[in-house]
Amino acid sequence: MNRDRLADLLKKIKAGRISIEEALERLRGFPFEDLGFAKIDHHRALRKGFPEVVYCEGKTPQQAAEIIARLAFHNNVVLATRASSAVYQAIASRFPEARYNETARLVVLGRARPAARTKPVVVISAGTADLPVAEEAAATAEAMGRKVERLYDVGVAGLHRLLEYKEILFRAGAIVVVAGMEGALASVVGGLVKAPVIAVPTSVGYGASFRGLAALLTMLNCCAAGVVVVNIDNGFGAGYFAAVITAPAPR
Repeated sequence: MNRDRLADLLKKIKAGRISIEEALERLRGFPFEDLGFAKIDHHRALRKGFPEVVYCEGKTPQQAAEIIARLAFHNNVVLATRASSAVYQAIASRFPEARYNETARLVVLGRARPAARTKPVVVISAGTADLPVAEEAAATAEAMGRKVERLYDVGVAGLHRLLEYKEILFRAGAIVVVAGMEGALASVVGGLVKAPVIAVPTSVGYGASFRGLAALLTMLNCCAAGVVVVNIDNGFGAGYFAAVITAPAPR
């Protein structure tokens, strides 16, 4: 239940187009709904501007599909992260229109209203091996109605590749930089642009990278201003934050 849906419901009640009983039925489970195995926060879209997002790892396909079905009853868009193909099949059996980004392991149901007159979110990956995390960030921001531009495989081992796209960097509203190994790309981008940079360390790398810890520490010690860091492999968190930063000003 978001602001637009709640406003529309109140207008229909006022105009006599729906009954109080019908309105109460639509609000059933508000502000949260207890399924036994999950308590769904239907108030979140009203509070934060976007519905609760379903993290699918650790849930059975049937549990994930049921949570998404209940969220879809109240919201125009539903997002599920870390979704396996089995989870997607369970969702698609109930919602054939569901879209699956296999690289990002992300399922989207419905569409958010595109944000008008906002600068794009630019998602950059250092290498091809970082694509699953980069795509999770990009697809999350798109699901939230943002325009996304992708620059993939432009890491510091061949810095001329990144510099070829300076104009894209300079017009960004927010930039997500996804890198494993030593994670230096976030510092390079942060030193070039005025847009806020969200750095995402990935678990890509050899033994002493410690599954992303080396990149995380490099990014946390970035000397460029305007760079913040999310957890290892947390493309969703970066994409969500980039969408919040680039949200249109309240009217």
